[in-house]
Amino acid sequence: MRARYQNLTMARKLVVVAIGMLAFGYGLVPLYNAICEVTGINVLALGDRNIPGATSSVQANTQVDTSRTITVEFDTNTRGPWAFKPERRSVQVHPGELTTVLYEFQNTQNRRMAAQAIPSYAPRQAGPNFHKLECFCFNQYTLDPGEKKSWPVAFIIDPKLSRDVKTITLSYTFFEVGGPIPPAPESTAAASVDPASKAGT
Repeated sequence: MRARYQNLTMARKLVVVAIGMLAFGYGLVPLYNAICEVTGINVLALGDRNIPGATSSVQANTQVDTSRTITVEFDTNTRGPWAFKPERRSVQVHPGELTTVLYEFQNTQNRRMAAQAIPSYAPRQAGPNFHKLECFCFNQYTLDPGEKKSWPVAFIIDPKLSRDVKTITLSYTFFEVGGPIPPAPESTAAASVDPASKAGT
């Protein structure tokens, strides 16, 4: 009788330990994600937080197509007293490859100003295949008179992009918050017209 009681007690303890280990395993997932976001180790977790409506299929795409090289050109425009430029005017990337480029900003006014950037793409078909995991264009920023800042854009070009596209122009317009939102730059808008649409006219 005593041996049966001891066995039952041991079985209960093992069940409690098993449940505790299972709960601990599930608890590690949100804890890991929180640590990654705080430390910035996992850039995909950071991008998922910043991109409204981002899907897991985009984040999971880590396949790099080394058989193709695409030139990405960076164009900048301002609406207001700003100095705004990329650290590099162009880069060559493989579809599926994570690339990060820094942009430099400076408020050249003698007053504090808030601003935001809006992107546009040429050719137009590149837009849905240009996935930004992190971008200064997700937020508004306030700079003091003469203040300089550098902010990144991290992106992946989807391998599903048509092989006919060899060059993509990513254009940003930086404008003061509170004023009218400017249209896309004329040069970019003109370049984004599909050749097929021209042939059909």
